[in-house]
Amino acid sequence: MRIAHDNISPVTQAYQSEFIDLCVRHGVLRFGSFTLKSGRESPYFFNAGLFNTGDAIAAVGHAYAAALAASDLDFDMLFGPAYKGIPLVTITAAALAEGHARNVAFAFNRKEAKEHGEGGNIVGAPLKGRVLIVDDVITAGTAIRESIDIIQAAGATPAGVLLALDRQERASGSEFSAVQEVRSQYHIPVISVVNLADLMHHVSNLGRADELSSMRVYRERYGLAD
Repeated sequence: MRIAHDNISPVTQAYQSEFIDLCVRHGVLRFGSFTLKSGRESPYFFNAGLFNTGDAIAAVGHAYAAALAASDLDFDMLFGPAYKGIPLVTITAAALAEGHARNVAFAFNRKEAKEHGEGGNIVGAPLKGRVLIVDDVITAGTAIRESIDIIQAAGATPAGVLLALDRQERASGSEFSAVQEVRSQYHIPVISVVNLADLMHHVSNLGRADELSSMRVYRERYGLAD
């Protein structure tokens, strides 16, 4: 397997640069040495749960909406898997309406079905048409697979997945990333606001040679083939 060593794709869109800056300011994206749930030692850590103020989550919505607009993906409504997907799908729908004149319905799920009132495990608009899933990252892909099952059970069609970050690294025990596995298994696109190459470009622009070297070593060990 051959790994891309020096190809650091430039951040060409303003919304991507602004999103990385936002992540760093709020501590969502940190550089250093971190042990992931997989046991891997990563030179960076991403925690979307730290988008916990009004201005931060509003900016996230603008970035998600901009990435979606740039993708030209065809979809009818949005779905956010509990729990992190709930604020993300809500703010993305608001940003699409505010900044892109696109008023779309959205929904999210409960972890446990409600037995009283309206009942069920879906909150928001009925799932129908082409449904785009909105989440932060894909790690094992469990939440995405559960979302696809929910969408299909409602008679709707999964249109794709919209993420904050694509780590562009192989899943444990696989030659493919979790993103690639979702794409190949369900034949749907996965769009991300930024990816590992974008983060490396950001670090390179800052002249942080040690951190860039660590990220290159990490990509060499766990990154995807060309």
